[in-house]
Amino acid sequence: MNKKLKLHTLLLVVPIIAVFITNSQGQDHPSLATSPYSEIPLGEVKPRGWLLHQLEIMRDGTTGHLDEVHNKIKNDNGWLGGEGDGWEETPYWLDGAVPLAFLLDDPVLKAKVMQYINWTLDHQRASGYFGPITKAERENGVEITSENCEAGEDWWPKMVMLKVLQQYYLATQDKRVLPFMTNYFNYQLKTIKTCTIGKWTEWAKSRGIENVMMAQWLYQITGDASLLELAEIMEGQSFQWSEWLGNRDWVMQAAANQTGERWMERHAVNVAMALKAPAINYQRTKDEKYLESIKTGWNDLMTLHGLPMGIFSGDEDLHGNDPSQGVELCAIVESMFSLEKTIAISGDVQYMDALERMTFNALPTQTTDDYNMKQYFQVANQVQVSRGVFDFSLPFDREMNNVFGLKSGYTCCTSNMHQGWTKFTEHLWYATPDGGLAALIFSPNQLKTKIGNEEVVINEVTNYPFEEDIVFEFELKNKVKFPMQLRIPSWCKKAIVTLNGKELRQETGGQVLTIDRTWENKDKLKLHLPMEAFTSNWAKNSRTVERGPLVYALKLGEKWEKANQEVEGEYYSIFPTEDWNFGLLEKVVKEPGVNLNVSTKPVAKDFIWNQEKAPIEIKASAKKIPGWVAENGVAHQPVTARDNIFKGKVEEKIEEITLIPYGCTKVRIVAFPVVR
Repeated sequence: MNKKLKLHTLLLVVPIIAVFITNSQGQDHPSLATSPYSEIPLGEVKPRGWLLHQLEIMRDGTTGHLDEVHNKIKNDNGWLGGEGDGWEETPYWLDGAVPLAFLLDDPVLKAKVMQYINWTLDHQRASGYFGPITKAERENGVEITSENCEAGEDWWPKMVMLKVLQQYYLATQDKRVLPFMTNYFNYQLKTIKTCTIGKWTEWAKSRGIENVMMAQWLYQITGDASLLELAEIMEGQSFQWSEWLGNRDWVMQAAANQTGERWMERHAVNVAMALKAPAINYQRTKDEKYLESIKTGWNDLMTLHGLPMGIFSGDEDLHGNDPSQGVELCAIVESMFSLEKTIAISGDVQYMDALERMTFNALPTQTTDDYNMKQYFQVANQVQVSRGVFDFSLPFDREMNNVFGLKSGYTCCTSNMHQGWTKFTEHLWYATPDGGLAALIFSPNQLKTKIGNEEVVINEVTNYPFEEDIVFEFELKNKVKFPMQLRIPSWCKKAIVTLNGKELRQETGGQVLTIDRTWENKDKLKLHLPMEAFTSNWAKNSRTVERGPLVYALKLGEKWEKANQEVEGEYYSIFPTEDWNFGLLEKVVKEPGVNLNVSTKPVAKDFIWNQEKAPIEIKASAKKIPGWVAENGVAHQPVTARDNIFKGKVEEKIEEITLIPYGCTKVRIVAFPVVR
C-alpha cells in the first residue's frame, strides 16, 4: 500500500480540460468514407425474452463476478494501481462487462466496472500515456514522457482499454473521455516512430488495427487531422492484413504451413481481429480495393478453413476445414465484433448473414449453462470432451484445451468471452445516414431512441432464431416519418412483410429492404421468414442439416465427469452415452423437405442453450458406419466418393436419429457422411 501511495504522488494527472481540436473551430478536414450504418448509443437497445435471460445468466456468472473468482483480475490488479495483472485480461473482461452493465442498467455491475474506468481516467500521465504503473515508474520513480517512451510498456493492452472507454462514453457521454483519448493519441504520435508498435511484443503489431480503429473513431468526433496521420503510421507499422486478406497466397500458405514460422500471421484470434482491417482502412482512404480485400479474404477463409457452425478453424492456428479441427472461443467473439464493424462500414448482407450464423451456432456451445466455465477449443464433430491432444495445433502439455473449466487452456478466453453476447445485443439496430433505423440482425429486444426530437420506442417481439416471425411494435407520442430497413437473410427464399395485418410486399433473401413511411402509435410491422430444412456440403463431402439460421447436430446423451487439474483447477469432461457413428441416408440429401421431419415447442421463458431447453428437433433417417470410431477422442471424417456416398461397410438397419440446434449440444456430430 505504501508503494502505491508513494507512486501516486509521482503521477501528474492530466486535467479534464485538456486541449483538443473540435469541428466547431471551422477548420477543413478530410472526411472519412460515408458509412451506410452507424452504431446506436449503448443502452438504447434493451434485451428481452431469451436474450435478456442469457445476459442475466452472464451477470450472475463470470461476467458479473470475474474479479471475484479469477486471480489474475482479483489479486492486486494493475488496472487499479496494484502490482498484479496489467496485461490484456482485465480490459478483455471490461470489454464485455461494461456493455453488460448498461444493457441491463445494473447499478451493482456499473459500480464494479467504474472502479477500473475511474482509475484509468484519473491516472493518465501528464504526457498523455496511460495504463498500469510501469516497472520503471514503480521501481525508479521515472516519469513517462514523449522523450523517454521506452519507460512505458506494451501498446496492446491499452488498445483494448480504449475500446472499453469508447463504449463507456457512448453510454454516458462522460466529458473526461475525449480529452483523455486526445492526449493519449497525441503522445502516441510523438513517440510511435521511436517506440514502434512492435517494440515490446508482436501482439501489438499483429493487432494494430484496434488502435487505428479507435483513432479514426475519435477523428469523427473532433476532426483533429493528426489522428489520421497517426492511423496511417500505425497501419504501416502493423501486420499488413488488408493486403494479405486480398492476396490468396497468404490464406493458402496458412493452410499448408503448420510450423513455428510466421505463426502469428495465422493465429486465429489475430485473424479474427484483422477481418475488420480492410473496412477500417477503406473508411480512412475511400479506396474500394479494401472492400474487395475483405470479400476475398472472408470467402477464402471459409472455403479453406470454414466449419459448419459458421467460423473458421483455429486451434490456435488456422487449420483447414476438416470437422475434427477446433476453434478458440476468443476467435469467435473477435470475429463477431469484426463483422459488426464491417457491416456498418460496408453495408454488405454477406457479413450480416455470417454474423448471424456464427452467433446462433458457434458461440453458445462453448460455455456452460451458468456461464462459469468455458472450452478453449470446441470441435465441430465433437464426440467427447476430455483431456487430450486431439488434432489441435496447440496441444499444451497439460492437455486441457478441450475440457470445460474456468482456467482450462489459456485464460484469455476466460476474460474475453464476455463481449460476444453483449456486443451482439448492442448491434441489433443501426442508424442510417438519412435519419432512419435498420434492423439487420434479429433477436428479442426493445429500442428506445430519438428520430429528430421525437422519442421512438420499437419492441421487437420474437423468439428468433427459433421461430419465423419478427414483429416490430411501435410506441410513439406523435407520428414520425423515417425509413426503416430490414434484412432478408440469404437462406430465406421468400419473406413476407405485413403492416397492421395487411401484406405490404414479398421479397427474396440476400437483401436489405426499406420501408419509408410515417409511422404511428401501435403500428405493427411483421417480417415472416419461412424456414425450410435443407443440407449443405462441407469437408470430405460431408453434409450438414440446416433450417433457417440454425445448424443442426446429432442429439446425444451426455455423461459429465468432474475432476481437478493441479494448475488449471476444476474442469468437466463430457462423454456420449449413445452411438454417434451415423451416416445420413442419401434420400435425406436429395429431398430434405420430404425426408426431414421438424417438430417445435414454445421457447421456454428460462431458455438456456442446452438439450433440455432445445425448442426444435429434426428427425432424419440414418445408418451406422461400424468402422467409424474415435481415435484418441477424435472422429476423423470418413472419405466419400465423388458421388457423395461413403463406400465402406454400412449397417443394413435404418435408424431414426434426432437433431437439435448445434448451440444446444456439447457432444455431437454435425457433418455427416452420406450412405445408401
